[in-house]
Formats: sequence, structure tokens, C-alpha cells
Amino acid sequence: PQWMQQMIDTHSIAAATSGARIVHTCGFDSIPSDMGVWFTQQQSMERLGEPCTQIGMRLKGAKGGASGGTIASLMNVVTEMSKNPALRKVLSNPYALAPKHLRTGPKQPNVTVPAHDSLSGQWVAPFVMAAINSKVVHRSHALLDRPWGDGFLYDEAMLTGSGPIGAAKASAVTGGLGGFMAATAVPPVRKLLNKFVLPKPGEGPSVASQNSGYFDLRFYGKTVDGDRITVKVTGDRDPGYGSTAKMMVAAALTLLSTDRRTTPGGFWTPSTAMGQPLLDSLRQHAGLTFDVI
Repeated sequence: PQWMQQMIDTHSIAAATSGARIVHTCGFDSIPSDMGVWFTQQQSMERLGEPCTQIGMRLKGAKGGASGGTIASLMNVVTEMSKNPALRKVLSNPYALAPKHLRTGPKQPNVTVPAHDSLSGQWVAPFVMAAINSKVVHRSHALLDRPWGDGFLYDEAMLTGSGPIGAAKASAVTGGLGGFMAATAVPPVRKLLNKFVLPKPGEGPSVASQNSGYFDLRFYGKTVDGDRITVKVTGDRDPGYGSTAKMMVAAALTLLSTDRRTTPGGFWTPSTAMGQPLLDSLRQHAGLTFDVI
């Protein structure tokens, strides 16, 4: 996110002037989240007559692996933060990728500990990709001139189930994630992990693993009048590789056919650059589903 913000701030004028169209995060980060929220809001307007003032994305299930490149990117964020503590403000600000004059807003929900979730009715744990996906969603909202209201709330978490078992799973997931992040924050430990434990750049899930993966996301929306809508978004391959490859191709081909009068030069998000045509392409060619349930 800190690199994306730097690119937006440094090159937006040049992109607008030259006609270059840059769309960040056209893979699992963050097409399912960005397009999932966009689809939920379209359906809320159509079915309920008003947009959702709050949406929570909940990861219900996924199967996939991480590559050395992804791990290296994560380690780089930790390294940069250790060298420049000011980056913590960027990473903790859900509006960090919005245009400069829109980088503030209401306090956003943020699942950092095991919690019972009022939107889904289940226990939830932190979702590692929430830190980037949420910023992309809020950039989309800002670029659209905040049609869902200045108080729009959005967060992401992992569903772990109901009752005592759900609570125990939420605690276990939170503990494991917290332990890993704490270990990476210690330079000598981080060095040992990179050298002996974590995959190297260029290494990653096999083709068989990519093809047998999947993801299942749920979007729980609530309007100002208290009406609710739930959307299911799925992918038929490993989220970070099999599905990401198909999403990137679908996005690239859709962008090529997108009229420059509606999407001129500049930095965009998937939903603001391509909207419904991208949704159609994802359904037809990338193995994604978007359904109201």
C-alpha cells in the first residue's frame, strides 16, 4: 500500500496528461473485494432502493499457497516500517489510497482480535489481506465521489464458525498470525526465516495445487434503514495464482476495450475503471461467481 500511495501521489498528473491508465491490484488483491463491494452495492440499490452504509467481507473458505514473491513483498513492508516508522500511519489509515483531500473519514471497523461478528452472526479472526483490500475499496468509493455516504464502513475478516468451537478457532488463527508477524518484526529472526523456512522468490504452488484451489467470500451489507443483503463471491482456482492469473487477463482485455472517454488517463481501481464489463468478463472467462444469497 505504501508503494501504491507513492505511485499515485508522484505520477497521477503525468498519467492524466499522457493518457496512461494504471489499475493496481487486478488479482486476488483486490478484484474479489473491490468488485464484490461494487456488485453488492448495485444489488442493494436495485433490490432495496438504497446503498449499504456498511459492508463486511468475510472469508468463508479458501485453498491455496503462497509464493516466495508474495512472502518477499510482506517482508519488505516489515523492513520498510522498521526503517521508517512514519509508514505505520500509511498502513493503518484505511483511506491511504484515496485522493489526498479524501484521506480522512469515520473510524473504520478493524478486526484485530477474535470477535463475535454482528454482521454474520459468527466468530471471526483477522484476515491478512484486509490491510490492502480495504484501502482499495475506500479508494473506489472516493473516486466515485462517495455515493454510499460519507459514513460508509467496510472491513474484512475470516469466518471461523459459531459457538465455542468458532471462538476457539478464531483465537487459534489470531494467535498464529500474531506470532508470525511478531517473529518477522525481529530482524535476526526475519533473516533466519528468509534463509531457512520461507519460500524464495520464484518458488510457489505447483500447477496441480493451483488448479485444485478455490476461494469463497461473503459480503454482508446493511442499509441505513436496517435492511440486509448477502452476496457470495467465489473463484475456482488457487486465489493468489490460478485465479489471479485469470483475473489479470480478464482485467487487461476489458481495459483495452474500455472507452477512454469514460476511463481516461489516471490511476484507477478495477471497479471504477471497468465496472459491469469487468464483472461480466470475470464471470464468463475467469471462473468467478457473483450471487445474491
